[in-house]
Formats: sequence, C-alpha cells, structure tokens
Amino acid sequence: MAVSDGAAFRRVLDGLGLAIVGGDVPPGSDDTVDRIVERTGASRSVVREATRVLVSLGMLTAGRRVGLRVRPRDEWDLLDPQVIRWRLESPDREAQLADLLGLRLVVELEAAARAAAHSTPRETAELRATAQALAGATAARDRDGFFEADRRFHGTVLRLAGNAMLARLAGVVDEALRERVPDDHLRWSVASSGVELHSAVADAIAAGDSDGAARLMRRIVDPGASTRAPQGRAHRVAMVESPPGMGGSSASVSAPIDE
Repeated sequence: MAVSDGAAFRRVLDGLGLAIVGGDVPPGSDDTVDRIVERTGASRSVVREATRVLVSLGMLTAGRRVGLRVRPRDEWDLLDPQVIRWRLESPDREAQLADLLGLRLVVELEAAARAAAHSTPRETAELRATAQALAGATAARDRDGFFEADRRFHGTVLRLAGNAMLARLAGVVDEALRERVPDDHLRWSVASSGVELHSAVADAIAAGDSDGAARLMRRIVDPGASTRAPQGRAHRVAMVESPPGMGGSSASVSAPIDE
C-alpha cells in the first residue's frame, strides 16, 4: 500500500471505528462500501480494507445481501489495542479507563507474584535495568523514553510470569500506560514517586518475594490503594473496580504496606 493510501486507510479506519464506538452509528445500523466511499472520498480498495479490519474486530458483519452491519459492543474484540484507543477517544473514555484499571489489578498483580516464583537471575537483571531506564527517562523528563521504558517493564513482568496468555495482554497494558505518560510538572512529580516502586518490584521479584511483588505492583497500578482499607490477596484478585487516573499517592517505598 502506497504512503498516500496508507494515510487514507488510517483516516477511514479511525473514522469508522470512532463512529461505531462513539455511538454515532449504533448497533444494527446498515451501511455499504459505496456509501462509505462517497462519504470519505477514499478509494474502494481502501474502504474495503478498513471494513475488513472492523469485521475482524467483531465490530461489523459483511454480507452480499445486507452489506455492512454494526454489531453490538459485547461482540467486539475489546482487548484489541485499536478498540481500546477508540474507546479512550470517545464518550466511553471513563468506562474504558475503569475497565483497564480493573483488568490490570487482576492481571498484573498475579503476574508479579508469578514472576517472583519463576524468574532467573538473568531475567531479573533485565527487569532491574529497565527500571533504571525508567528512572533515567523520568529524570530527563523524556516522554518517549518514559513510555518505552514503562511498557518494557510491565511487558517484561507479564512475560516473566511464565504464562503465554498473560504475556499476550502486554498490548492492552501498553494502552493503559500510554494514558499516564506525564505531560506537566505535577504528573512528572507523581511519576518520580512511582519510579521507586518499579525498582522495588524488580527487587522483590529478584528476591523471590511473591507477596511483596504483588503488593508493590498494586501501588503502581492503583496509586491510591495504600490509603484505603487493607486488602487480602484473595480480595485483590477478585477486585475489578477502582477509580481511574494517576492518583496522588507519594508514599515512599519504605512506608508500611497493608495486606
């Protein structure tokens, strides 16, 4: 696909995806390739390719007689990073943030605990190096470097859990991390506090401390958790609802952590 076609494809795909996610085109609505071509000014090949992607994501059905039809949200691939990004850019943003936080509270805490049980010294050295890279990017206020180091850290924890299905969720976690890349003085200050927690998670995993790794990861994923009522591990795994956002906790790593 040529560069110009690639730009047109992205424009058409994002436009259709956002229209569906935002409710401008509700479930059950019908459309055709010809009408989309007319509306967007894109070529038929570009529109066909964009609709194929939406069909693969469970957002559209395609048939000769009915054309294109929007499917209900519970049939969408809600774990696909593209769908997540569209939801974050839509009126559904707050619900998507809450969904991401709930998923991370279930998945990343367990991944940290499993990583502590399974990781080798070489793997934990890699994790510690990534935590150091995150610290360096934070000190330099390098947004791109921060995101890259943050996504590598969390992706590495998922991989070290020793479960291929957990590792496949790295793309979902990436979208949550993209949302919290600092962009002002206050958020950089909060990020600086979180850097110590990343190093502490790496240390707990290296020490084989599953409970400690999970507790510390919870403070990264949900910064306000340490100020709420004590949570046992069984409750922590079951918990799927918590307010979205960065939070404002700046407790040091050495502060007591309730369990």
